[in-house]
Amino acid sequence: MPSFDTVLEPNLVELRNAVEQSNKEIGTRFDFKGSSAHIESVEAGKDRSLQLLADSDFQIGQVKDLLLAKLTKRGVDVRFLDFSAKLEKMGGDKVRQTVPVKQGIDSDTAKKIQTLIKQSKIKVQAAIQGDTVRVSGTKRDDLQAAIALLKKEVADVPLAFNNFRD
Repeated sequence: MPSFDTVLEPNLVELRNAVEQSNKEIGTRFDFKGSSAHIESVEAGKDRSLQLLADSDFQIGQVKDLLLAKLTKRGVDVRFLDFSAKLEKMGGDKVRQTVPVKQGIDSDTAKKIQTLIKQSKIKVQAAIQGDTVRVSGTKRDDLQAAIALLKKEVADVPLAFNNFRD
């Protein structure tokens, strides 16, 4: 039976390269001379996040813009990063922002995908399997229609489709 998996996984190599390039540029830019601004990659098990550190709110905005530019240049979708976290004040004037990297489809998005597929009347079934959603059907054309539907309707997360089997 033909099937495919709907997943949410960033290219971690390109993400790391973008962080390293950003740190290198922060070290050479004149407006960051003498500051402690940098980006750290933090891994705790499967959870991954980036910590933006700077001397002021304005500088952390500059670091964020620099990181987004490097990510875009390297082809990493910026929707993998969640910038909704508040700025944390550290000792002195220093500030920090923790930015989680989205990996794996959360349960709300998985349920949304499953109901979208059911309501579409396409002859496919969606099954939630951990942090992926497996979509299976009898015809390859139905699966391709389901992919097109998901790309159009679920625009807030950068979904990827893999393990396409005939």
